[in-house]
Amino acid sequence: MSTIRKILVANRGEIARRVFRTARDLGIETVAVFSDADATMPFVAEADQAVRLPGNAPSETYLRGDLVIDAARRTDADAIHPGYGFLSENADFAREVEAAGLVWIGPSPESIDEMGSKIRAKEIMAAADVPILSVDVASATDADLPLLVKASAGGGGRGMRVVERLEDLDGELAKATAEAQSAFGDGTVFVEPYLPRARHVEVQILADTHGTVWAVGDRDCSIQRRHQKVVEEAPAPNLSDTARKTLHTAARAAAEAVSYRGAGTVEFLVDGDRVFFLEMNTRLQVEHPVTEQVHGIDLVAAQIAIAEGRPLEGEVSAPQGHSIEVRLYAEDPADDWSPQTGTIRAFEFPDSVRVDSAVEVGSVVGIHYDAMIAKVIAYGPDRTTALRTLVDALRRSRVHGVTTNRSALRQILEAQQVQDAELWTSMLEEHADAWITTEAGDPLVPVAAALAEATLAATTARVLNRIPAGFRNVPSQPLTREYEGVEPVRYRSERGRLVVDGAEVVSIETHGAVVEVLLEADGITRRYRVTVAEKHVDVDGPEGSTSLTPVPRFVDPADVVAEGSLLAPMPAAVTDVKVADGDRVSKGDPVVVLEAMKMQHTITAPSDGVVSNLAVSVGQQVEAGAVLAVIEEETA
Repeated sequence: MSTIRKILVANRGEIARRVFRTARDLGIETVAVFSDADATMPFVAEADQAVRLPGNAPSETYLRGDLVIDAARRTDADAIHPGYGFLSENADFAREVEAAGLVWIGPSPESIDEMGSKIRAKEIMAAADVPILSVDVASATDADLPLLVKASAGGGGRGMRVVERLEDLDGELAKATAEAQSAFGDGTVFVEPYLPRARHVEVQILADTHGTVWAVGDRDCSIQRRHQKVVEEAPAPNLSDTARKTLHTAARAAAEAVSYRGAGTVEFLVDGDRVFFLEMNTRLQVEHPVTEQVHGIDLVAAQIAIAEGRPLEGEVSAPQGHSIEVRLYAEDPADDWSPQTGTIRAFEFPDSVRVDSAVEVGSVVGIHYDAMIAKVIAYGPDRTTALRTLVDALRRSRVHGVTTNRSALRQILEAQQVQDAELWTSMLEEHADAWITTEAGDPLVPVAAALAEATLAATTARVLNRIPAGFRNVPSQPLTREYEGVEPVRYRSERGRLVVDGAEVVSIETHGAVVEVLLEADGITRRYRVTVAEKHVDVDGPEGSTSLTPVPRFVDPADVVAEGSLLAPMPAAVTDVKVADGDRVSKGDPVVVLEAMKMQHTITAPSDGVVSNLAVSVGQQVEAGAVLAVIEEETA
């Protein structure tokens, strides 16, 4: 057995912080590697040492195994933990780590090779009599539909496409190949039947170098959007004893078939009592905390112990209680879930939940990496309690500075099918319109914002600051404050107090830039905490947090865009330009392809017309709202 002294984490964000936390608990020194975009991120500051990887793109930073190994040598690290994503399932990198005399905290390169290729993994599972899903693309017929195109080298929904019509297969294969190449450096894809009503259930595996293989419980990950997990829980609810036994037996067989070591996850589709092998992830999973909470185990500590050659001792404990995790993404559900960027202004969660986060106040969420900024995990003695705790924590949390899916997560968790544990992989896609509303919620939020702004404006004015907020020479005319996406707020001053229709202003108290507004409506008193800045107003109320954007009272003519302008929906990199100035296009024709947070987005022509003012080229970085091109409609 060896003793690890210093671990370099070949990753970023929340998983780097997660590994560092356990390493500190074990008295192990830590090393971070970071791109230029990540230089000020929390994981860099939390490491004992940090090494810069020049550049921003994964291909020039976190996917450069040679730079990572060189960083380990320079810092005298004796082990490398790959986290998940990036190089975590790259067998060649694992070989290079071991060849450099470093401890690889993961499975053997041979196991990664065998299970890292989903195509090869299915062959191994078929030989072990584990049921698999497969289809021959060359001979596929309408009877095989729908089909699912998947990346052989990765996961997380990237390089994955559902095909409903055979005539779309070639195009979806090309798109999936491009996404897989960008995300994983390997464009190999394969096709299998798509079972939208099946459940996604996975088994956590731990295996040491002494022949012991543990199946450390199961997790349900059926609630997905665009094939990316959104909600995960352990143990998998409403699972028959037959299915659970089959899952655990098949998972152990998968690990034994490739002489596995370390932590891994075997994923299955479950249809009643039928179980089908999906893939084996030869790394730690994003959702590992739910297993840790119900089994009382530190999976990262177990990975380190196994890498040191220590045996698994004792037995796997039976699951106690229930744990549920949601992934907090920087994305806008109201804008087709497009990735979002920004600087975190507030980030607070109640102590009732575990939060594994990539960010803190001041962190910049950019375009270069995955949109997940945190995982929020709740535990309870039963599923109902865990659900209630998680919903409440999301409601009480304060997250400002970047648009997130937090409100959508609450609505998903509160849906009756989720409460009843009636789960299947396409349920979110099928019910998103009914479950998730993007309309303005609490109507008093903009009222509180407007009153807070008026109060601060009056108390901080350099002159006439003793005049009451909202005072006007013409008392019959109220003041109006407008915010994007909500109804204008009208208020007035009466006898030195601010007044609004529909609510009584109980009190307004200022604490620096923070204003506490207490309003009463329909006999119910509600308290709002309002933080005012130049371009935003953040409101935290009883129904959660909201960030409002004030509408300027005067619009600069230079900010008005031409009719027919195609605007970038999010900050992104231009990966392809399909047209040139003067080209004629039809409605729906692709014009520009953008990539943000590892996902591709095609911008299409909104109408028939002629391309003019093409403003971008391949490789260019664009901000949200930037004009990409103008489509001038042809007149008859």
